[in-house]
Amino acid sequence: MTGPAGKAVLITGGARGVGAELARRLHRRGARLILADLDEAPLHDLAAELGDRVVAVVADVTDLPSMEAAVAVGVDAFGGIDIVVANAGIASYGSVLAVDPAAFRRVIDVNVVGVFHTVRAALPSIIERRGYVLVVSSLAAYTSAPGLAAYHASKAGVEYFANTLRLEVAHRGVDVGSAHMAWIDTPLVRDAKADLGAFRRMLDALPGPLGSTTSVQACGARFERGIDRRATHIDVPGWVGVLRWLRPLVRTRLAERDLRRLTPTLLPEMDAEVAALGRSVSARTRALGDGHTAG
Repeated sequence: MTGPAGKAVLITGGARGVGAELARRLHRRGARLILADLDEAPLHDLAAELGDRVVAVVADVTDLPSMEAAVAVGVDAFGGIDIVVANAGIASYGSVLAVDPAAFRRVIDVNVVGVFHTVRAALPSIIERRGYVLVVSSLAAYTSAPGLAAYHASKAGVEYFANTLRLEVAHRGVDVGSAHMAWIDTPLVRDAKADLGAFRRMLDALPGPLGSTTSVQACGARFERGIDRRATHIDVPGWVGVLRWLRPLVRTRLAERDLRRLTPTLLPEMDAEVAALGRSVSARTRALGDGHTAG
C-alpha cells in the first residue's frame, strides 16, 4: 500500500462529481494534481479552491493531441505522472430506435476512445514511474437497462480495455484497476433524473439496492482507498463486486423479469420525453459543444 503524498495524479473529468471529490481528497493528502476537463469555469474554480500543487488544463479526451498536451503540462509542472484516473464520461438517452445517432457516437467517443487517448498519452510516464492506471467503468458493465445502450456498451468496453492493459503492463511494474459504481449522485445522474420521469421511475422499480443512489463523498472515499491499494477493482457500493461474479445469472430472463415487464411502458415514455426535449444528452453536455463531463 502506498499513499498519494508527492505523487502526480492526472484526473480527467476533474471539474465536477467524482473527479472533483477525488481531487479534493488526494490533494489533502499531499498529491500533486493535473485536472483535465472541458467545463472550464468549474475546472478553474476547483483549481483556485485547492491552491498549490494543482494545474488545470482545458482538454478534450476525444482528441489525442489535446490529451498529449495535458500530459505535457503535468510532466512540465511535476516531472512526470504517477497515477492516471480516466474518469471523463457522458450518457445518452433513448432507445436504439430513437436515440440521436450522433449522441450515441459521442458517448462511444468520450467513454471508450477518450479512455484510450487518456491512457495512451499518460502511459510512457506511468511506465517510467511504475505507476497506476484507474479506468472508470460502471455497474453498467455487468447489467443492462433500457434506453441506455450506448452507456452500457461503453462501460463494458472500457472494463475489457482495462483488463487487457493490465496484462500488457504488469511486467513493467504498472498496476491497472477498473472502477464499477452503481448510481452515484453526480451531475450526470442528476441531469438524467431532471430530464426524464421514465428514468426516475425505472430507478424506483429496480429491486433491492439496484436503484439506490450513493453520495459522491462515499464514492470518492472508496476511490481513494482503492488508489492507495493500487486495486484491480473498486466497487461502489461494495455489493457491486458480487455482481461481477454473478454476471451470468444477472443476464438471465429470470433476473431481468422486472425490467422486461416495465420496458413496454417505460421505454416509449422515455422516447417521448427525449423527443420533447429535442436532445438525447443532458443540456449541460450539449452546452459544452459535445464535450465531456464527469461520470
